[in-house]
Amino acid sequence: MSTETPPRETAPVNGFWRLVPEPSLDVVRRWGWASVVANIGIVVTGGLVRLTGSGLGCPTWPQCTDESYIPHSALGIHGAIEFGNRMLGFVVAVIAIGTWLAVMRYRPVRKDLRRLATAAALGVPLQAVIGGISVLTGLNPWIVSAHFLVSPVIITLTVSLMRRSRTSPYPHTPPVVRALATACVVAVWLAVALGTLVTGAGPHSGDPETGRNGFDETLISQLHADVVFALLGISVALVIATRVTATSRTLRKLAAWLLAMELLQGVVGFTQYFTGLPWVLVLIHMFFAAVLIALVTAVYGERGTPAT
Repeated sequence: MSTETPPRETAPVNGFWRLVPEPSLDVVRRWGWASVVANIGIVVTGGLVRLTGSGLGCPTWPQCTDESYIPHSALGIHGAIEFGNRMLGFVVAVIAIGTWLAVMRYRPVRKDLRRLATAAALGVPLQAVIGGISVLTGLNPWIVSAHFLVSPVIITLTVSLMRRSRTSPYPHTPPVVRALATACVVAVWLAVALGTLVTGAGPHSGDPETGRNGFDETLISQLHADVVFALLGISVALVIATRVTATSRTLRKLAAWLLAMELLQGVVGFTQYFTGLPWVLVLIHMFFAAVLIALVTAVYGERGTPAT
């Protein structure tokens, strides 16, 4: 894929867009970084809501209570935790809008970046609506899982935006490396999706009165672990392939980081399972899952073009 910079547009910028400073690609990347960090942050705060039983700390939506948008003292720490997560959602929205404005104002026009920024920005209100539905349905475990999965999607979009805003050409990569990078993406996403089902079957429902998804906790945990083992095997193969074939130094580093994070995530996952799912370890596990999504997306973006 060629990344030569096309001629800059000479048509004047009119109306509202004259008020938005024209950014460089470095500025666009910084906005992308901010979005990735914010969305990983909301995974952590959302996990804290669920793991501390604060899912109904604000018992309605979009208000916190029927009378107020902010929690009152009677809601206690659970109301504060849930309200804090909602407030971070506004920060995520502001950053998403800032990223979108930067990409839309960038010249020359990059339609690929515009599509990614627009999709990421639209994901924020979608997540808020799904979150509201989860509250209004008493934390239905399937809706809670869908609410969580929007964040990895937004992280994927913004990391892709960052990778595509590079100025250096994409490297040529052997087919085996490209295939293994693609397989890693599939395996990571399958592991994350199954992880939401594990949580939905376990004790951390977000509220003591909330029902579970009906899966056998041991069985779904074993399936999740099987996928993780497969992911580790694929990642080991990817690390080896990037070292014995002509691939970029960046891809070799990213593949190594991906494998290291998977191993660390696996240690945390097994430890939490055999120690009765302490909520602190589960929260760390969720944080690492979000980081894994970012890393595997970067690996996929760096896989380059087919070697000739």
